[in-house]
Amino acid sequence: MNGDKPGWQLNKGCLSLHGDWTLPHYQHLHEALVSLPADGVTELDGRNLARLDTAAAGLLWQQLGPALPALARQAEGMQEGQRSLLLAVTGAMSGREHVPVVPARRGDALARLGERVHTGWVQGKMLLGFTGLTLTTAVKVAFRPAQWRMTALVAQMHQCGLNAVPIVALLTFLVGAVVAFLGATVLANFGATIYTVDLVAYSFMREFGVLLTAILLAGRTASAFTAQLGSMKVNQELDALRAQGLDPVALLVLPRLLALLLTLPLLTFIAVLSGLLGGALVGMMSLDISPAHYLTIVREVPVNHLLVGLCKAPVFAVLIALIGCLEGFKVSGSAQSVGEHTTSSVVQSIFVVILLDAITALFLMEMGW
Repeated sequence: MNGDKPGWQLNKGCLSLHGDWTLPHYQHLHEALVSLPADGVTELDGRNLARLDTAAAGLLWQQLGPALPALARQAEGMQEGQRSLLLAVTGAMSGREHVPVVPARRGDALARLGERVHTGWVQGKMLLGFTGLTLTTAVKVAFRPAQWRMTALVAQMHQCGLNAVPIVALLTFLVGAVVAFLGATVLANFGATIYTVDLVAYSFMREFGVLLTAILLAGRTASAFTAQLGSMKVNQELDALRAQGLDPVALLVLPRLLALLLTLPLLTFIAVLSGLLGGALVGMMSLDISPAHYLTIVREVPVNHLLVGLCKAPVFAVLIALIGCLEGFKVSGSAQSVGEHTTSSVVQSIFVVILLDAITALFLMEMGW
């Protein structure tokens, strides 16, 4: 490859480099190296190589792999500084898996889809196994009152439940006001603004109350569980617990699981009340619906709709707690791994909550409940 931009030329196994192999030309070099046959390089010529930095050296290693150190030592005309840089980069990257740069193929998207499906399947099996382990441990601890961690349970309830009340109440209050305003805007075209009250009541009792609360706790609490357990694993505190004969699942997972199991239904009830209060504020200020009239209409809504929403809360709580704790145990031992698994726990929790809520809503609608 010739031209003003940096590039390479392969002649009878001799790879000649020319130009500035530096970070500003990274994208161009990455595209240029795609067509380089790695197994056909036997010599390296650096006489026309003007500059070289670590980014370009990493690209060369990615394409040539373990053969690059030998080629760099015997490179003709290469400056000693560039040779030393190549050897330093290859030495630093020698422990990594060598994945050569290959051109994009038509089946790459399908392959990536297959990898993600397989990853999801493996994650599902791990979650199922972790659920079984947690339930087994819970049964064992239930008959041994001396192993009950009441202090840890109360502390987790305070953190997961009481501290979350302000944000849950504020968010659902605002969403309730928005739902009431939008409902009134649409229903005004039919002269049925009074049904805005029913819209807010049904939506928050069945769906919005529990769903918004679960999503908030998935982002707030699941991430906290993962970060706490992941940090303990990085600091080898989990290994220290096992060395003392203590079960990390009984000591760390069960208090968090029970705390979320007890607090999420209560937070859901607070969310429903806050949503109704937000709707009442809009009704009083914009629709001329008095608080007494609003309350009368809400009382006519069947209580089974509230029970449907409250019954979802324990299921969501178990899933959020288990996913958050499982991702914490999966941390590999670095700060980067803690961040990655914390993000993963939030994404998985929110996805599972929304998916399960959608399936439940369809099932209940078909059953007429």
